[in-house]
Amino acid sequence: MRKFFTSLFAFILSGLAGGLVAQGLAVATDADVAYILVFMISALVTILVTVALFIAQFMSNPQSAINLTSLIAVAFFVLVGVGLITWTFSQPSGKSQWSSDLPIVAGLVLPGLATVLVQWLFVGWRVKRAQAGFGRSGANA
Repeated sequence: MRKFFTSLFAFILSGLAGGLVAQGLAVATDADVAYILVFMISALVTILVTVALFIAQFMSNPQSAINLTSLIAVAFFVLVGVGLITWTFSQPSGKSQWSSDLPIVAGLVLPGLATVLVQWLFVGWRVKRAQAGFGRSGANA
């Protein structure tokens, strides 16, 4: 039950963090209707990362599994960001609209990174706390 509530709270916290980053980027870049995609992707990323880290909590060494899962997710978002930026700048000069494409690229990558980092910090902290056995002494157990 503890793992479920850990994942639930991590979902809420990371969804809030990712949403705040997306909202901040939308305000800073005067985003238009196309930015709705960023909010949808942010919610999807929050769900997927929550499920991945929920499963990682059941591994034999949950702390290592959480760290590895988070590292893979961060690497994925960095690669997606580099790929999208490369694709944006590789467009022909007449077709490319860098001023309108780069806020979307940032909006797809940065909220995902914020979501992964908040989940990693919260779930990792809760797993460390559970493994330490706080409140249990050898004589009373």
